[in-house]
Amino acid sequence: MNSGEQLKGRALVTVFAALMLGMFLAALDQTIVSTALPTIVGDLGGLNHLSWVVTSYLLASTVATPLYGKLGDMHGRKPLFLAAIIIFMAGSMLAGLSQNMTELIVFRAIQGAGAGGLLVGAQAIIGDVVPPRDRGRYTGLIGGVFGVASVLGPLAGGFIVDNLSWRWVFYINIPIAIVAITVIVTQLHLPRTHNRHQIDWLGAALMAVGVSSLILLTTWGGDQYAWGSPVIIGLGAVSVLALVAFVFQELRAPEPIMPPGLFHSAVFRVASSIGFIVGLAMFGAIVFVPLFLQIVYGASPTSSGLRMLPLITGLLITSIASGRAIARIGRYKMFPIAGTAVLTVGLLLLTQLTVSTPSWLASVYMLIVGLGIGLVMQVLVIAIQNDVPHRDLGAATAGATTLRSLGGSLGVALLGAIFSSGLTHRLEPLRSLGIHPQGGLHLDPKQVAAMPPKLHLAFEHAFAGALHSVFLWGAVISAVGFVLALMLKEVPLRETMRPDEPPEEIEAAPSLAAAVH
Repeated sequence: MNSGEQLKGRALVTVFAALMLGMFLAALDQTIVSTALPTIVGDLGGLNHLSWVVTSYLLASTVATPLYGKLGDMHGRKPLFLAAIIIFMAGSMLAGLSQNMTELIVFRAIQGAGAGGLLVGAQAIIGDVVPPRDRGRYTGLIGGVFGVASVLGPLAGGFIVDNLSWRWVFYINIPIAIVAITVIVTQLHLPRTHNRHQIDWLGAALMAVGVSSLILLTTWGGDQYAWGSPVIIGLGAVSVLALVAFVFQELRAPEPIMPPGLFHSAVFRVASSIGFIVGLAMFGAIVFVPLFLQIVYGASPTSSGLRMLPLITGLLITSIASGRAIARIGRYKMFPIAGTAVLTVGLLLLTQLTVSTPSWLASVYMLIVGLGIGLVMQVLVIAIQNDVPHRDLGAATAGATTLRSLGGSLGVALLGAIFSSGLTHRLEPLRSLGIHPQGGLHLDPKQVAAMPPKLHLAFEHAFAGALHSVFLWGAVISAVGFVLALMLKEVPLRETMRPDEPPEEIEAAPSLAAAVH
């Protein structure tokens, strides 16, 4: 490396821990706000803008991710990662200081703009300093970070609101970010990159418009606006036009945000498609499990989060184990095949959940789903980074991450529409008992618990039945991912960072790999 400094042992583990902290912050803030929202609204008002506190973060993060990936390829990943942490930290400070809902929404968007760089930056930096053969040990842990953050977020948010102030939901990020910045500045040394300096701003703008319209469509459709409303149809038209224009712009741009050459790689095409499909099935279906726990089992939001631990445990087990196995055997194709198969089985088992299902059996089903997810998600990143040219590593990593996020957004919308339709149909016979079908779609767990016993039981049966359709369609989508996994090309994992460089030009990798044995 240009710096001539070879990191060893504890210093390398410290750098990786800092990268994990950055990713943990970004993943945590996708969920930590959820349990604090009622308190925030009570303090700031603006109930009609409530959803934007979450949506603005998601929008900014998804739009920023590809841009960070490309800029990292062009100007080096360390300065971009540091910039992302600083932006995220500034957004956190400002969000904590918000005096009204409009300010909070804007500052959450700033947070999201930083989060996009944290998500892609850490994975791409690992691609800079660890050969694909050894990368599984690290990406497996990264997969675990997302799983832990998804459960810890609501729990941490609830604890902070109960014991401190909702503002500390945002302030808590600042000391963690400072630690990450300090470690990255002092311990991480990457080659200086001066390859290209022409940014495709038109492509970035078209991508931002297209992706933003698509996310707003999936967020608002069937909720704030009917699917056939002019707003939703208009968003769909804008999304299609902008994304088509983006493709044409990328084909003619000297330095495209998403290099078309990436799609010449069969591994990139198939692995990105699997990520999109699994995101569709996973996020779309898993978001409904806590609802089942709260409505049918009567669990509190905190308790439902704790009851999701079997799913997270399964994810951690297979994510870490598959990463270590890949480092040992140098092959990866078997893992997404097994993962999509196990995920499909797990989702099919979730269709068996009923009002009378013992909670321990539901935990077993969730464990199986988690085992499947852990075998897939981060393995795809290894396959993609192993196959693409190093100059496009950031763009490829960002592209795969963005597609997975879009899959999740579409999954929530698609399966949410299936759930709403199924519940409305099942509530029709309950009109005589006092529930109007449309009203039943918006009842919270407390309202359900307050129903008369006979009505309560009937609603629970209708609710569980509607969820069966969600999990069944999730299983069908996951099965498509299984078919795609069978088509994934097995490319031998390189033992150097770059296909065009001999091993001796990279100093940090051997000691970094040894540091986590």
